[in-house]
Amino acid sequence: MRNVTIIGAGSFGTALAMVLDTAGNKVQIWAREKDIVDAINSEHRNPNYLQDLELPEHIKAYHDLETCLQDQDMIVFATPSHTLREVSAKIKHCLDGHEILVAVSKGIENDTFMTMSQVLIEVMEGITYEDNIGVLYGPSHAEEVALLKPTTVVAAAYSSRTTRLIQEIFMTPMFRVYANNDVIGVEIGGSVKNTMAIAAGIIDGAELGDNAKAALMTRGLHEMKRMGAVLGAHADTFAGLTGMGDLIVTCTSTHSRNRSVGFRIGKGEKLDDIINSMNMVAEGIKTTKSVRDWSVKNNIEMPITCAIYKVLFEDVDPKDVLYELMTRDPKEEIAI
Repeated sequence: MRNVTIIGAGSFGTALAMVLDTAGNKVQIWAREKDIVDAINSEHRNPNYLQDLELPEHIKAYHDLETCLQDQDMIVFATPSHTLREVSAKIKHCLDGHEILVAVSKGIENDTFMTMSQVLIEVMEGITYEDNIGVLYGPSHAEEVALLKPTTVVAAAYSSRTTRLIQEIFMTPMFRVYANNDVIGVEIGGSVKNTMAIAAGIIDGAELGDNAKAALMTRGLHEMKRMGAVLGAHADTFAGLTGMGDLIVTCTSTHSRNRSVGFRIGKGEKLDDIINSMNMVAEGIKTTKSVRDWSVKNNIEMPITCAIYKVLFEDVDPKDVLYELMTRDPKEEIAI
């Protein structure tokens, strides 16, 4: 049995508490909101996320970070990606360096273009070795994970020892964890697919058809691979769970927040109105900005990402960017 603290009591953090408990670990949750802490401890339910899920009584929630982080073997960061730097900096003084740090939020940081593991490495310099940092990504909607429905994900870390530990600590009969040493490939696939999910939602909302969505997913995967190749990722990673697998589920599932954002845009709603009505974060919005800015800075062609950027941040009509994509110069499908 390992002592594991989950930082963040959103839907995925709550779902992972169930997985880690099922795997035989002692699980604690830290929440920023005191009402969530009180409800988990007294009613064994999260009042804001997955409200119908009954948590085991021995899963405890905390509002105080120092208390929550005493004598822990693993810290799981389940906060939104854009808050990871701030939250991890706050807990740095509570760690002694032996803990395994695992990021499960998916995103590319604005301006720095860092992945989540890279953010942790930078923030934790002087406290935690890079070898103790990893990620857990894959096609895993919280709504199904929480119900212990069959799910497969990928553990990736900067040392094989840490990868195996993450795999061992999370593995259950219904939550299968594969190991992968391609950290950057896993993170790029798991993050950029959220942009593609927004695009898929727009296609569905605007009733543009299955042919268009098939094209979007296929060419979107190509953009993910192109970015990964520049950053040193292995091409095979994008054919796996954190590439094609995550792309499929996020572009097609009604559980997908990013697809939902795109669907509402396709129906004519404005982004600000959509964001203001949501109580959860759609990671693809900020990731789209990061990846588009990265592609421009590095002169890497990522036409779908740039098209979605125009829709989200320049208020360009989705039909206009679709026309731009469909009338680009003829290309080879696979450049040799």
